[in-house]
Amino acid sequence: MSYRNKTYVAFASEDIKSYWLMTAWHKNENIEFDFFDAHNLNTALDTSRPDTIRLRLRERLANTKQVVLLGSSKGKAKAGNGNSFLFYEVEVIAKLNLPVVVANLDGDRNIDENFIPQRFLDDNYYTMSVSFQPKIIKYALDGYVTAFATGKNSGPHYYEAETYTKLGLQQR
Repeated sequence: MSYRNKTYVAFASEDIKSYWLMTAWHKNENIEFDFFDAHNLNTALDTSRPDTIRLRLRERLANTKQVVLLGSSKGKAKAGNGNSFLFYEVEVIAKLNLPVVVANLDGDRNIDENFIPQRFLDDNYYTMSVSFQPKIIKYALDGYVTAFATGKNSGPHYYEAETYTKLGLQQR
């Protein structure tokens, strides 16, 4: 088994601009947001066959330490559609028991059941919901992922307002 040190970002194709923004945060020297992007591994072309794409997705996820799920209603809908690649990603994430940070694209700081795929709600899967901001996402990746490994928590969670205040993040 390869060393797992990557962050996988799962999202609906309609939310790709938010993914691009995350990669811009990573490149910006003035923003402390660093992650090893699993999307740089085992690329599959858009013209690849679905089976090939699924194989590449599984390979990427096998090298993944943690997942950021870009939370949106489109994402939840696609994660529930058995024909979508996001559905497949969510299934593999759950099978591999990977920690999932749900970054709510609408800026919500709480658990938004309209954004979390049923797979993570029905199975009482331990997730952490945060707003789509680099500081809180990084905070969750640094802290929640460690707590996930203990196996002591279950179900969806979120950080209280004090955590955002401590990080210097104001309510929008």
